[in-house]
Amino acid sequence: MKTIGIVGGFTWLSTVDYYRLLNQAVNKKYGGVTSAKIILNSVNFEEIKTLVERYDWEGLADIVVDAAVSIERAGADCVVLAANTPHKIADQVTGAIKVPLIHIGEATANAVKARGLTTVALLGTKYTMQLDFYKNKLAEKNITALIPDSDDIEYINNSIFKEMGKGIFLPSTKEAYLEIIDKLIQSGAQGIILGCTEIPILIKQEDCAVPVFDTTAIHVDAIMDFVAD
Repeated sequence: MKTIGIVGGFTWLSTVDYYRLLNQAVNKKYGGVTSAKIILNSVNFEEIKTLVERYDWEGLADIVVDAAVSIERAGADCVVLAANTPHKIADQVTGAIKVPLIHIGEATANAVKARGLTTVALLGTKYTMQLDFYKNKLAEKNITALIPDSDDIEYINNSIFKEMGKGIFLPSTKEAYLEIIDKLIQSGAQGIILGCTEIPILIKQEDCAVPVFDTTAIHVDAIMDFVAD
């Protein structure tokens, strides 16, 4: 079994889910009391949030690359960024390490393609929704990404940073998300990508009439494909 290197802390809530899901998957595969071999470098989300809000991608890259390199030096066989938005600087991370970076956008695009869908809604931070780094991974699989209107983008972004990032998951927020999702379905979305690793804590498959793509779970599956002997 290979060792998983995780750059976490964007936020700690979703990093906890990664740790839990990876250990559950490893135990299911190997049985007994087997657990995952994980090296975790958890960054300060306040610093990350400040840089992202300034669109300071080089500053973000400095922190994340340093964390990734430290994980590789500690003996990790792969590197995982335990969030969607930091994949904006995935190329810089890949260029700084010799082990593979398992990309959440690539894994998600493969999962959508496997379901035979060609148009999906993409929810996440406004950076994930509006910039091209995630949509390009979908486009490589001939998948079109729909995003909400500007007001809904701001609502989702604020809910991520001001609520979910603090562990606050409100029924009213869930209701608003479901209204946004319904509008996107009416606009032609065949599925919904929960492209922020906190959103799957709020929204589940049973809440939606179309397939939901939990990027945390999808990423974990891709990691397991790599690390399992």
